[in-house]
Amino acid sequence: MSVGIVQERVAAAIAEALEIVKKQGLLTSEMFPSPVVEFPKREEWGDLSSNVAMSLAKKEGKSPRVVAELIAEQMRAACPFFEHIDIAPPGFLNFTLRRDCWDTVLTEVETQGACYGNSSIGHGRRVLLEFVSANPTGPLHMGHGRGAALGEALARLLRAAGYAVEREYYINDAGRQMKLLAASVYARYAALEGQTIAFPEDGYHGAYIQELAQGIQEQMGSNLLSLSPEEATARCGELAYEKLLAAIKQDLADFGITFETWYSEASLFTTGKIHDALNDLEKRDLVFKADGATWFRSTTFKDEKDRVVCKQDGDYTYLASDIAYHYDKLTRGFDWLINIWGADHHGYVPRMQGAVEAFGYPKDRLQVVLVQMVSLLRGGQKVEMSKRSGEFVTLQEVADEVGADAAKFFFLMRRSDTHLEFDLELAKKQSSENPVYYVQYAHARLASLLRIAEERGLTVPVVSDVDLSLLAAPEEFRLIKHLSSFPGLIESCAQALEPHRISFYLQELAGLLHAFYYKHRVLPPKEGEVQADAVEPGPDGEAVEAPREVVSPSVTQSRLALLQQVKTVLHNGLTLLGVSAPEKM
Repeated sequence: MSVGIVQERVAAAIAEALEIVKKQGLLTSEMFPSPVVEFPKREEWGDLSSNVAMSLAKKEGKSPRVVAELIAEQMRAACPFFEHIDIAPPGFLNFTLRRDCWDTVLTEVETQGACYGNSSIGHGRRVLLEFVSANPTGPLHMGHGRGAALGEALARLLRAAGYAVEREYYINDAGRQMKLLAASVYARYAALEGQTIAFPEDGYHGAYIQELAQGIQEQMGSNLLSLSPEEATARCGELAYEKLLAAIKQDLADFGITFETWYSEASLFTTGKIHDALNDLEKRDLVFKADGATWFRSTTFKDEKDRVVCKQDGDYTYLASDIAYHYDKLTRGFDWLINIWGADHHGYVPRMQGAVEAFGYPKDRLQVVLVQMVSLLRGGQKVEMSKRSGEFVTLQEVADEVGADAAKFFFLMRRSDTHLEFDLELAKKQSSENPVYYVQYAHARLASLLRIAEERGLTVPVVSDVDLSLLAAPEEFRLIKHLSSFPGLIESCAQALEPHRISFYLQELAGLLHAFYYKHRVLPPKEGEVQADAVEPGPDGEAVEAPREVVSPSVTQSRLALLQQVKTVLHNGLTLLGVSAPEKM
């Protein structure tokens, strides 16, 4: 897979060389794999590397080195943009390019701006991304926050890769949990009115239940006591549901998460969509009746046993609702269904993919991303309880304490299917120890530098107006090469559904920038200022000691052009994660 414009050029040169060598009769494969071009593990090995010879060796019946020599010989003859091509055991092709080949990277960043890194690999395919989908029976907690951050980042990432993405929240507003919520709130309401009602055995005990009951009492007074217990319970459930769903929407909005669609589970019952879905499966002979119940032939799709979809009493099971919901998704014409679920739903994934297959679609039309639990720490010590809920730490509490930006970045620093430790104190630190601060500081530092430059009458130049050959320092070259990999990173992250790799990339880019800034000056000294005592502006404009390097006006211009492009990519990467790119800190 290509990882940028320079890498694409090298990959194309490899592919062309393979075809020429094949015409010479020295290679016999009918088709060659797409060359993979990557950065080598060590800089001294070259600018780029490919293992294409090793992937072909067995098929060709030749050693990897022999295949590599054939490719290298042809490329040396046909491609003038290489300084040299080396072969490393057992058959790696290592390429060192002419320095000016990398200049195109800065031009591309400048030309594309906020769109740099975007691609069209999605070809406009319609994606339905369902995430969070928490039961509206309580506040959102930390685990929901991780899923929310992941879902929003995936939506942005897939759109950048050319997919047409719609975000959907599935409201679980039907079934036993909603009945327990209603009964729990009614019991607390009745107690406030001096009545004793048995609290449901599996009811909700959080402090928020008491708050809901108090709110209903303030709104309704004692009027609910004139209703039958069943009617009063139902009314409490309706009022509690409305307040909780509104709170969930507000918490997500405050966290920077929005949805195109809020889909009600209850609507599956009222519109007859469950009946329609099961009727479709019955026509396919994938539903049968036994022991007074209706069953889905899930064993046809490698499930360990068939599953009940309608019980003897006529009530539909959760599986029936889920089957109908995914049937509805499919009939809406989406090309790719992506669900973000908690890791405890792992065993349910094959069952739902089986349901998708039952309707005549490939099972991979549905892909499920699993999210592991989050452990909350404070200074390395585990946080056990939430003062507000009495049961769990809410998303709102965490966002209020550390900010939405820090919370989202921390949630996206690890693969979603690995356990995450979230340290509140670390997330608030204004130091290089805090990853999100480290990256945002880099962006703010550049914004301040460019602002101060303009205040001194140094207009930030366009790339074509500067001498890029002056960017000869290793720290400058590393920045340019890192910028070149951003487009390919977006493609690979979108295809693998792994936005956490963007956070790694940004931390690396910030590290390269800070290393450059520590060693090199950008701005010349102000009038009357001695070069050795000059200062550079920090991210909020404060004076920071600058390297004792004499810079010419031409070097200043070239470095300003480079750093403008670094700022653009930092901004683009943070935006993909749903995190702000501050101009000042």
